Formats: sequence, structure tokens, C-alpha cells
Amino acid sequence: MANVVIVGAQWGDEGKAKVVDLLSKNADYIVRYQGGSNAGHTVNANGEKYKFHLIPSGILYPGKVCMIGSGTVIDPKVILSEMDHLTERGVDISGLQISASAHVTMPYHIIIDKAQEELRGSKKIGTTARGIGPTYADKSARNGIRMQDLIDPTELLDKLRFLIPEKNIMLERLFGLEPLEVETVFQEYVAYGQRLRPFVFDTAAIIWEADKKRKNILFEGAQGTLLDLDHGTYPYVTSSNPVAGGACIGAGIGPNFIDRVIGITKAFTTRVGEGPFPTEISGKDAKILRAEGTAWEEIGTTTGRARRVGWLDAVLLRYAIRINGLDCLALTKLDVLDGLDAIYVCNSYKDLRNGKTYYELPPESNFLKYAQPQYVGLMGWKHEGKSSAEARSVEDLPKGALSYVKYLEKILEIPITIVSVGPSREQTIVLEDPIHGPKRVLESEVVTA
Repeated sequence: MANVVIVGAQWGDEGKAKVVDLLSKNADYIVRYQGGSNAGHTVNANGEKYKFHLIPSGILYPGKVCMIGSGTVIDPKVILSEMDHLTERGVDISGLQISASAHVTMPYHIIIDKAQEELRGSKKIGTTARGIGPTYADKSARNGIRMQDLIDPTELLDKLRFLIPEKNIMLERLFGLEPLEVETVFQEYVAYGQRLRPFVFDTAAIIWEADKKRKNILFEGAQGTLLDLDHGTYPYVTSSNPVAGGACIGAGIGPNFIDRVIGITKAFTTRVGEGPFPTEISGKDAKILRAEGTAWEEIGTTTGRARRVGWLDAVLLRYAIRINGLDCLALTKLDVLDGLDAIYVCNSYKDLRNGKTYYELPPESNFLKYAQPQYVGLMGWKHEGKSSAEARSVEDLPKGALSYVKYLEKILEIPITIVSVGPSREQTIVLEDPIHGPKRVLESEVVTA
């Protein structure tokens, strides 16, 4: 293997956990580099379903070191709950390591997050209300509590005596909410700190030593490119940097550590929460894409909210390829398209203000308000009577499915190395080596509808 970054190429929920699970088998270290408990990853392994919010899903493989880097924010209650749940199911969590520099989500962060979203009214951004934004805000304001503070009772109490009175002014005067008690918060969180103490390390130093020993390291991002704080559809974004460059800061590594960047995209597009979504659809086809009533149903792992669905957006994918420097793509949920007579791909936008055509996303922040998708129609493979979910090799795929993959490779100018055709591990087809590629194996004519 090598040192590889996995990044979502859309608005998150691309099925990254499954690809991380696939590649974790040959990795020595799996590193989560940003986000918080607002992330949700689901892995189907060994006949069971596992849901993760903070712990890297590579923990399901025995003997792996699974790290949470300093760029991630930690809710102690959430991570301890995950640890307990995994232990109860017989999963060994001794390989878990948490950065001492990672910031901690405190109770006032969650309260403020919810209150701020309510205050926005019609301008709400669709936060998960997990306290992530306020945690990162305190980190930037240099008012944060880090894991090294959480496990040090003296330091924790000293910081809470300063921070909570300040937060109480906001809670009481701005939001009309009840204040917090220093002692109450301290007693609860000092207990969390003592439980987490054995898992707190200088993870950046460990990664450095691992790289010198030529270990294989997998860097895992949460959310997706279009939710990136700097490069996403601002202000409807998350509070950190899911893009590949975020791995350097969030894990504490230099750019020369990274050998390969793999992007994950669904065979269509989904989005949870507010914000622009040019290719969003409704009606019969939307119900198929949402996989309503099936194990694949598009519901947010963290929020429980139904995901908005739409056709694949090649303009936004080209943007993600450029911003992340992607080497290849993994395509997930191809099997969801099995029930469609025709499939549509947005290959360009028409600007409704001036009629101009765009194949690349322009830098104007409100451009998507005026972007009308220009679609290319492709024939589905429903008429073939062959399910892609049953495929276990390239040869097993329906001809129309192969045609769809080939068309995407052509217009995106990037190899698709992995195709997922179902939630389980065995429903994964490796078209070429995603780590050391490329080796071209796909040859199929594109059939338009």
C-alpha cells in the first residue's frame, strides 16, 4: 500500500466508510483527520451493521492502529458510547489513539449550536446541532479545551472557571437560557477524561515514526468536498476542512507524506440539510434514488433526516477533482440505478442570467442560484433484466452499468477504480488497483438514451 487520503467528492454521505473499510485491510494505521460527531459512517461487515461517528471504521480489523487526529473535535460522551458499544460487540479497541491536541466539544457548545440555529430562522444552515461549529469557533478564538486539558483535572477546572461564566452571559442574555454550573460540568467531564486518559497520545509523532518505518497509513476525512469550510458551498458547509489538504493539518503531517488521493462519489448525488442543489429531483425517479423502504434508504446516519437526491453532477465533481488533486474515484451505490429506464448526468450548467455555458464551477459564491443543469441522457439497464447488485466482477456487470461507468470516466477524465454495488463487503468490484494504478480494464461503448 502507501500513504493514502480518502475524501468525499460530493456533499458527504458518499459511502466513504465502505471504501475505508476495504482499504483498511492492508493499512497499518487509519487516521481520522477532521470533523466531529456530526459525521456518520456505516459499515456492513461479517453480517452485522456498525455505525461510527468518531472512531475510524478500521477498528473492525484486529491489530490496526486507529487514530483521531488533532483536527478532529471530540465529544467525550459520544466517543465513550462508541467505545462501549464496540466492546460489547466483541471488537478490540486497544488500537484506538486520540490526539492530545484534539479539541473537546463541551455541553455549552451543543446548547449554543442549537440556539444559534433557531435564531437564524429562515436563514438556517442545517447544522446537526452536535456543537461542532461552536467547538471550532472556540478553537480559533483560542478559548478551547483540548484532550490534554480534559485528562488533567487541575487544568480542566482552571479553564472551566474562566470559560463557563463567559458562556453563561451568552446563554442568559442572548438566548434566554439557563446558566451552567462550573462544578456540575467539571464533575461530569473530569470523569470522562479519566476514562479516556489511556487512549490519549502525541499522534503526530507516532505517525512520523510509522512513516519512517514505511508503514501503510490511511487518512480518512469526514463529510465531503462541497461541505468544506473554505472550498464548499458556503455558508451551507461544515466547520472544518474535509478536502485532502486538510489531512496535513488535521493529522500533523507534511504534504510529502501523501502518495495517493482517492475520491468517493455516489452514482448519483445526495445532500442532507440546507443549501443549493442544482440537480435535485422529486417524483418517481427520486423515490428510486432514495431507495425508499430498503436497507439502502437515504437517511442521514447522524441526523436521521431524509437525504435530498438528484442526478450526478459532473460540474461539481470536476471541481472536487481539482480541489483535492484526486488520482482516482470510487463509485458507490451503482446498484440503486438498477430500477431506472433512463439515467441523467449534468455535464454543464447554463447561467440563467446571461445564457453562458459552464463545464467548470465559477468562483462566484451565489452562482448555483442561477445554474440550470444541462443533462445528458443515458440508457438504463433495467431492460437487461440483470442486477448490478449480483455482480462480483467487471464481467458480471450489466452492459448499461459498464457504459455508465465508462461515460463518467470519459467526461471527468479520471479513472474509476472501485465500484460498489451493495452495502456488504463482498459487493465491491475493484476495476484497477486504486493505490498503485492505473491499469485500464474497462472497454464499453457509451449508449445514450
